Amino acid sequence: MADFTLTSEPPLKGFDQGFGDTRLHAPADLAIVSIALPLGAEDAALKAIKSAFDADLPAPGQSVMGKDDTRLVRLGPDQAFAIFTRATPDAEPHVQSLLNGAAYTTDQTDVWTGLVLDGPLARTALERICPIDLHPDAFAEGAAARTVMEHLGVLILRTGPDAYLLLSASSSAGSFLHAVETSLLNVT
Repeated sequence: MADFTLTSEPPLKGFDQGFGDTRLHAPADLAIVSIALPLGAEDAALKAIKSAFDADLPAPGQSVMGKDDTRLVRLGPDQAFAIFTRATPDAEPHVQSLLNGAAYTTDQTDVWTGLVLDGPLARTALERICPIDLHPDAFAEGAAARTVMEHLGVLILRTGPDAYLLLSASSSAGSFLHAVETSLLNVT
């Protein structure tokens, strides 16, 4: 009998394309772990998060960088994501060990696919397909929002002056890439 090994890979692995001075690429080794605060033990979980990442969990709709380049994204009152680079498939146990069991964690890495859009055309391209106000006065660095782009659910994070991290379901990765890439082509 043949011996097979299955290896998980991000659906957009290796994608990297320039559009003038603007770059669209799939980040390598992106790990996403959800963190849920336990009912009645929220304060202990928040302290554990602060200790583990050297950053307070931000307000809902915001993100913040913690130590080891971990971005904490608050999605709701009791839900957050820890997003970081990790080449090995053990992201959830890593976060769980940092939190010492003070919060519930679930590995979301294979559920989401990510794109980084960075450069002077980023906001212009996103405004064509994203129904939220992305002007810096309304969507400052660190902002995070759930939205839709071309009928696809997307989590959008502003990570820099002209930089965004976009997350969508890995099951529709090709359509997600096509929507963002087409919008970029239309503004170049």
